[in-house]
Amino acid sequence: MSDLVRVEPVALLPTPAGCAVFLGDGKKVIVFYIDPAIGASINAVLAGATPPRPLSHDLFSQTLEAFGAEVLHMTIVRYEADIFYARLIIKAENEIMEKKIVELDARPSDSIALAVRHDAPIFVKPEIWSELEDMSEALEALRNQEDPPAGFGV
Repeated sequence: MSDLVRVEPVALLPTPAGCAVFLGDGKKVIVFYIDPAIGASINAVLAGATPPRPLSHDLFSQTLEAFGAEVLHMTIVRYEADIFYARLIIKAENEIMEKKIVELDARPSDSIALAVRHDAPIFVKPEIWSELEDMSEALEALRNQEDPPAGFGV
């Protein structure tokens, strides 16, 4: 995993099209858009809020824990036609089976929602990271409530 770029959620902002997720490594920030409900699910965990009833990601997370499994990490592995693809890596170990590592195809939004619930790292493949535009200025403009730079579709 040393060849992967480790990122953190930097911001989740509502947009007319849904929710913008900004991921950064301290030097660069990328953005992609997700369903507002998943954005709210991620944001609740990051804000330390506990919903009155479990959300879908909470239920799946609790199910993993009940079976002795945990999210190890998630990685954005492909970017094609403005769509991101991710893999969710889960470790299962309990009294029924030996340790097993499972890699699942998953949407980045769902993967991030689970990763933040398990304090699991988020990665991006370096070849994808290098081809994506740095959106640091756009994020700063949004935070300062200025007009975002040209080409930023919020």
